Amino acid sequence: MSNKPTDGAQERPGRFQQIRLVARLLKQADPKALPIVFASALGTLVVVILIGVVVGSLWFFIPLALLAAAAVGMIVFGQLAQRAQYKMIAGQPGAAAAILKSMRGNWTVTEAVAGNRNLDMVHRVVGRPGVILVSEGPPNRVKALLGAEKKRIARAAQQVPIYDVQVGDADGQIPVDKLQRHLMKLPRNLTKGQVGELNDRLRALPRAMQMPKGPMPKGVRMPKGPKPKMR
Repeated sequence: MSNKPTDGAQERPGRFQQIRLVARLLKQADPKALPIVFASALGTLVVVILIGVVVGSLWFFIPLALLAAAAVGMIVFGQLAQRAQYKMIAGQPGAAAAILKSMRGNWTVTEAVAGNRNLDMVHRVVGRPGVILVSEGPPNRVKALLGAEKKRIARAAQQVPIYDVQVGDADGQIPVDKLQRHLMKLPRNLTKGQVGELNDRLRALPRAMQMPKGPMPKGVRMPKGPKPKMR
């Protein structure tokens, strides 16, 4: 008889270990975060129990209060953990790409379709709004990259709207922690079928450059690559 643990037994410790790791990192990033999580859960527990006392169904509301407290605690924990993650990667080359890759929904992200030796880069996002070019770097350097990439894909995009978004802390730029929210507010101009067709056309384009994926440590400089072709 095999003593090999079941898949559920293997997954459960890993899940709890992951939560503990995130909680430890969250505590280091913001010492007030975990007290806020516990206070939110406890407040929810007290409110639901008080409702049970008022309506005269305390025993019915106790399990409901426990479930509600756990749900609220996990929601607050997830939001604070996400905020801490944004804070940790903000300012690193590739931070915007990491945020874009974590977006839910029908989004296709192509990292570093254009860039330079200073690790300024442009990522391409395709979704219901159309094509969104997301840049990382100072405005005076990424403006040319965005313009060149927009011209490069204009013929393949045809009449599809092309948006450009600069990520950063300068005037007119979008902070990395507000990037997802900004993209979600863009108008839905395409159907799902049109998004698929647009992706096919853009994939046929040659890559202007190749760059390592994901956030990269500061101080690293990339070898000079081919310049984007102007059309």
